[in-house]
Amino acid sequence: MAKRDYYEVLGVPKNADETELKRSYRTLARKYHPDVNPNNPEAVEKFKELNEAYQVLTDANKRSAYDQFGHAGMNGQGFGFEGFNGQGFGGAGGFGDIFGDILTDFFGGGNSRSRTGPRRGADLGAELKITFEEAVFGCEKTIDIPRTNSCTSCGGSGAQSGTGRKQCPVCKGRGTIAFSQGFFAIQKTCHQCQGEGEIIDKPCQSCRGTGRIKHTEKLDVRIPPGVETGSKLKLTGEGEAGERGGPTGNLFIVLSVGKHAFFERVGDDIVCERDISFPLAALGGEIEVPTLKGNVKIKIPAGTQTGKVFRLQERGVKSLQGGQGDQLIKIFVRTPTQMTERQRELMLQLAKEEGDALTAGTTSKSFFDKVKEALGG
Repeated sequence: MAKRDYYEVLGVPKNADETELKRSYRTLARKYHPDVNPNNPEAVEKFKELNEAYQVLTDANKRSAYDQFGHAGMNGQGFGFEGFNGQGFGGAGGFGDIFGDILTDFFGGGNSRSRTGPRRGADLGAELKITFEEAVFGCEKTIDIPRTNSCTSCGGSGAQSGTGRKQCPVCKGRGTIAFSQGFFAIQKTCHQCQGEGEIIDKPCQSCRGTGRIKHTEKLDVRIPPGVETGSKLKLTGEGEAGERGGPTGNLFIVLSVGKHAFFERVGDDIVCERDISFPLAALGGEIEVPTLKGNVKIKIPAGTQTGKVFRLQERGVKSLQGGQGDQLIKIFVRTPTQMTERQRELMLQLAKEEGDALTAGTTSKSFFDKVKEALGG
């Protein structure tokens, strides 16, 4: 059976660089790896073909000869499917490195090392509910955070005072053990030490060998003015304690802001509604409007209509990026639902002056009568 073109095997163009070759090889190696395709001879052959193509195209001399003479130029070049102990898998260079990465993808331990070094603590998350005013002006809150700290009894080592850790006798401190599977040598996390490379003969009684203790801690949090629902605060070093002297994780607080009975926030502006009487809207006057910092008076011009918006400069929210929003007052003209006889008489008189026909028998001309007259009807 004739060999396929190496570029075709890897699915790359002939001008592909090393990065492109490596990316394609990783993708195809995962697909055709024998451990992913057990009892599949076709997958094994494709995997061999793939490795052969990668060895040639990532070697500058072999690739040059292949580009000039094709497969005939490979005679005596010493390539092939060499296994772990040859240059193909376990030797120095990019191929051994990339294959180790693939093993890690499959088994979580291709080139794994003992996990005895320092490890950073996990990040924590919390939700904090605050009022509308607290979000606008900022505040300080005290919250309870359940987290782990280093055990004071053992200093975070996990071993009872006066004792210590010792090398794992199974993996000899590597954190992994190797075994053969078919024609592959596989590395997996050591079952004895769980990848630590060390074991504890006498665990600390306070932390039971973990080196850390869970407890709930009170934490003071400063909320800056201008936050809103969804704002996230990062408190560096307030997360879980690290292991083996590793750094502490961070705490992320997500804010939830409550509703206000009168105000609504739109961006950095504060919006509210205010109703006024019909005479005030028609004649003009002055009204008192509540703001987040007390009441203020604004002038209502004569003839103000429903929907008119008045703006109070810099009475809104201080922006987290700087500056301050405004307060917007939207006016609604109030229609009376109950009137005294005197009020009704005055309204009827106004309606006559305006030419509105309100009830049957009204002698004033309606709007439509005026239109008909204007059109010569």
